[in-house]
Amino acid sequence: MSDSGKDGVLWLLEPEAKDYPAAADYLSLLAPDDVAAAIVASLQAAPIQHRKAKDILRAARLALLPADNAHVASDLKKVRDGRKLSPILMVRGDLAKGIPAQIADGYHRVCASYLTDENTDIPLKLADAPR
Repeated sequence: MSDSGKDGVLWLLEPEAKDYPAAADYLSLLAPDDVAAAIVASLQAAPIQHRKAKDILRAARLALLPADNAHVASDLKKVRDGRKLSPILMVRGDLAKGIPAQIADGYHRVCASYLTDENTDIPLKLADAPR
């Protein structure tokens, strides 16, 4: 079973196992390994939520990658073929401090979903960074 919006993007119910080490690799560029590991553990335990593609990009302050980006193109092909995408892994930002949210894994999937329909409801797991 998967989520499917009016746009036809299909989603797995849970992130793929490989997404968590990818998130840890990315987060280890922003924080010490032990902090990255703690965030990944929080992501693994977090429930699935849904947010719109346009809001995810805005919260993370990321530019929309073009359809001809190799990874975005691959995800767009999956959408066209009716294959399921893996939910996104995110770390909440801090509005008061001006710190953007971080897409720990799934930036290309968010862009592909946005290019399909900016109002795509994307399943994600959201964790807070340790304070």
